[in-house]
Amino acid sequence: VKRSTSWRPRHRHHETEERSASGRQMRLLLLLVASIGISPCQSFLPGRVTPKIFVGDTRLEAEDGSSTTKNMGDNKAMSFLRKVGRVGGAANMDFADAMGLDESPSGGTKSSHHENGFQHVRKSKSAYIPCTTSGVIDDMSDGFPFTSSGTQWQGITDKVMGGVSNGSLTRETVDGKLANVLRGKVSLQNNGGFIQMAADLSLDPGVDPFVDASSFDGIELEVYNKGEESDNFNVHLRTPACQRQFSSYRSTFKLDANQWTTVRLPWDDFKGHGPGPDETEFVPTLRRIGIVSIGEAKDVSIAVSKVGFYNVI
Repeated sequence: VKRSTSWRPRHRHHETEERSASGRQMRLLLLLVASIGISPCQSFLPGRVTPKIFVGDTRLEAEDGSSTTKNMGDNKAMSFLRKVGRVGGAANMDFADAMGLDESPSGGTKSSHHENGFQHVRKSKSAYIPCTTSGVIDDMSDGFPFTSSGTQWQGITDKVMGGVSNGSLTRETVDGKLANVLRGKVSLQNNGGFIQMAADLSLDPGVDPFVDASSFDGIELEVYNKGEESDNFNVHLRTPACQRQFSSYRSTFKLDANQWTTVRLPWDDFKGHGPGPDETEFVPTLRRIGIVSIGEAKDVSIAVSKVGFYNVI
């Protein structure tokens, strides 16, 4: 009895010491995180994953449906830093189950691969020039996936509506130009049929989610079709008239293979699609732009080095 009585206080004392040590470790980890400017509540925390793993908002899932597991033997702090891309590089990330933007509800998976490593440090909002001031939506001068006008690229497929198309969005050098590269396979199964890269346009959507592009004459792209033959692509624009998830104003352009091409799409080329735009004349009050491969089963590979507006002089 004496042995038991003397043992219990020591056990409680050890438990208290262990909790205290655990608390100190957690505080040190949080201080480490704070010192390098990472928020542990970021919505997208890319990790080191192998190719052909689909990255969703909250899980890693292989093509056969099995889940991946992390090595629990890693040091916790280093594991966290790897997870947010501060240690090592980030692997190519597919967005086959991504949702969001033009053809789905809000949200979405952000692809985050750069040929020189993960580039996700964003400047302060005041350091950016709004796209309707400069005329430039993105010239690839900022770290991927951010645009040079302060917004962010996302990759989207038809997975949210039951489709099986898949794709990836990366930043690479193509024939001498730094570019976003959208790759994937469009499938028409299950009433699907699209992949796209898209970005919001407003630098401060909390104040106003739309930008007024009426001082310009249309959209200008510098694009490169990496496929084996000429192919059609779309630009989709979202305006206040686009109240449904599939609604947008669309313009189609054709690209020859394996050459950089400047494409200009005047506002008159954009036709309404879906409830709202079908009966509303297009006005260039814009919320979002998407560069899309849609409506045809095929392999896709398109590079975009610049997106902006133009004026006819």
